[in-house]
Amino acid sequence: MLTAACFAIASIGMYGILALPSNPPQSSGTDQTEKHESGADTTEVDHAPLPQTNASSFYMTAEEFKNKFNGAVGKYRLNGLSITRLNMKASSEQDTGAFEYVFNDDLRLVGKLNSNQKVKEVRLYGTGDVSEPTGGILLTAIATLILTTNNEYTYNDAQEVIQDIGILDRDVSQSEFDGATVRNGFEYHFSIQDNVSIFGITTVE
Repeated sequence: MLTAACFAIASIGMYGILALPSNPPQSSGTDQTEKHESGADTTEVDHAPLPQTNASSFYMTAEEFKNKFNGAVGKYRLNGLSITRLNMKASSEQDTGAFEYVFNDDLRLVGKLNSNQKVKEVRLYGTGDVSEPTGGILLTAIATLILTTNNEYTYNDAQEVIQDIGILDRDVSQSEFDGATVRNGFEYHFSIQDNVSIFGITTVE
């Protein structure tokens, strides 16, 4: 069953309503966070690190990625997010590939493969009126992607990553935002521009 925090993310949205705990769980490891908005300087903030995982776990085939994503959906009962069949595509880059999955008219997933046909990057694209708070399904999909790339993370850990990016800050610009955090060899990045919300995960060398 979803935790209270999970329900809060899914139902409230991203713009400044969620009351987050003042003392998040402590664990070992290192991380770094950066975020900036239009007209503001980039800042770095230290946060309670999450458990270390093997960054190479991101390098899975597209089919393995789909299975892990659906595993997280089933574990936390995230209705409406299961991937049935990935649409495999040729990439413009030599010896690489890509895949896509459309959840609905406003949410789609895109992934890139390396020369060994392993996933090296995934992105979520959310469209719609960004003057309104982001729908719960987008945040839930973001959390699911975070869980897919980190075997040891719980939904609460995924919520911490989302918080570190700055998506849940009360003063988030609803028309233009850019924030990122780096944890355990992955960069998690979220931006809003031209009425499109983009969340991406890439490996950090």
